[in-house]
Amino acid sequence: NSHSGYYQDFAVQLRVSGFQVYAMDLQGRGQSQGERYYTADYNDVLSDIDALVLIASAALPSAPVFLFGHSAGGVFAAAYAAQKQYKLKGLISESFAFKIPAPAFALAAIKFMAHIIPHTRLVKLNNEDFSRDKAHVFKMNNDPLLENEKQPVKTMQQLLLAGEYLKKQMPEIKLPVLILHGTADQATEPAGSEYFMANVASADKKLKLYEGHYHDLLNDKQQGIVISDILIWLNQRV
Repeated sequence: NSHSGYYQDFAVQLRVSGFQVYAMDLQGRGQSQGERYYTADYNDVLSDIDALVLIASAALPSAPVFLFGHSAGGVFAAAYAAQKQYKLKGLISESFAFKIPAPAFALAAIKFMAHIIPHTRLVKLNNEDFSRDKAHVFKMNNDPLLENEKQPVKTMQQLLLAGEYLKKQMPEIKLPVLILHGTADQATEPAGSEYFMANVASADKKLKLYEGHYHDLLNDKQQGIVISDILIWLNQRV
């Protein structure tokens, strides 16, 4: 339900610290083309990530590449790392959408319905669940790029399938990993981040839980703490 425009402050902090930043919006989100919120195949997203990594690597051939993903983007980033971790120095997933707070039967129904009514926009996210910062919630509620937001059934199915793929591949991921999650996240469950941390093969891995923080850690109250933790982790690995 977000897009790269919400992470400009984070990008500025990275630039001030000496990092170059490249960002993308998922297909159909933010300023990207495509049917709004629609993901036909999560492998298309992984291809887009690969294109972004290639752009960054071409611009700075000798620089290490760290991949950052938020929410569903965190799942896709981790799935990409499972395939092409040799291109990366490290992975950061924030508010990892690996485990979604919904009954198993509802998730199974979504996967089935995606074959029948893939374009039906069924799941509406609650912007109030994203941040304790009322100004940020107001901004989301009045953002034309988020207008009439509802997630298509196919999109939800592809997120679930990407998660299933990632679950099988976790033992193959060996690059440095930083996972961040708020304990009061109502859009995704911290248990998903804990599962990933327990099953990923990386020797260098860290899980940081933020007590009382909501889903969008970088646009929630006390986001400065989160940014500081990310910068410390990055600077220790460049």
